[in-house]
Amino acid sequence: MFMTLAAILPVILVIASGYLMARTGLISDQQWRGVERLAYYLLFPAVLFRTIAGVDFSRVPTLNMGAALLSSIFAMIIALLLLRPVLERAFGIEGPRFTSIFQGTARWNAMIALAIANNVVGEEGLAILAIAMVFMIPVLNIASILVLSHYASGTKPSPRKIARDLYSNPFILSIGAGVIVNVLGVSLPGAVDDTLEILGRASLPIGIICVGAGLDLSSLRRPGPALTLGAFLRPVFMPLIAFGFVHLFGISGTAQTIVIIASAVPAASNSYLLARQMGGDAKLMAEIITLQTLAATFTIPLAVLLFG
Repeated sequence: MFMTLAAILPVILVIASGYLMARTGLISDQQWRGVERLAYYLLFPAVLFRTIAGVDFSRVPTLNMGAALLSSIFAMIIALLLLRPVLERAFGIEGPRFTSIFQGTARWNAMIALAIANNVVGEEGLAILAIAMVFMIPVLNIASILVLSHYASGTKPSPRKIARDLYSNPFILSIGAGVIVNVLGVSLPGAVDDTLEILGRASLPIGIICVGAGLDLSSLRRPGPALTLGAFLRPVFMPLIAFGFVHLFGISGTAQTIVIIASAVPAASNSYLLARQMGGDAKLMAEIITLQTLAATFTIPLAVLLFG
């Protein structure tokens, strides 16, 4: 427990430094948007491409791990959709608020997961987590868009726009390019590899600083059923569900730890943007992300201790 906490605590402290930097105004809001775009479109794609291009798939239970992750995601999605009418009758949680609970429970923050995997496991953890992203990112993006399209009050995107958002996603593109290079057995030229390594080293600290900068503690209101459910369904139940499927598919060791980390990290920061664009409850979404991130200091080490 303490070893895991010692590995995760630096990530949390860097998130806190990002929050403090944003609150002091050292970097303006417009400048933060530029830093976020740098991390999203260049730095993280660089580390994902380089990691996937060089990973030895034969040493990783790729298919079993993908099956465990996807099974966990679909199990939680089905449970949430079945609970939706109950939540509306019992707590008055209507469509837009439900979509924020859905995103807060199903989606995950890949930036935090990559940083924690690197600290806990090292480069092997990065490689395995990058493989996990191959399975998780497209499914979760599609599921979130479909749920928001059905239950929120905003403009529903066309199938063409959904497809365009997916094939223009820099994470998906970099992972796909890495898989192609890996399968073809192409070795990256030394200068290219060194350049990607430098960009990759910058990605983790800059990415999680941006996570902290995006937190808004002042937005937290008095907890109610929607905020409580949205904040704690994911950290409490997702690692438990993932643990069940990990054993069902015979996954152990480092791969098991990575699956649990991916299931325990807070919801993705860009869930807020999607909620705002598609008519979800963006304020509730911001509160869910903030509370989950604050609780991560305790919930992630506990999940890794119990299930990893």
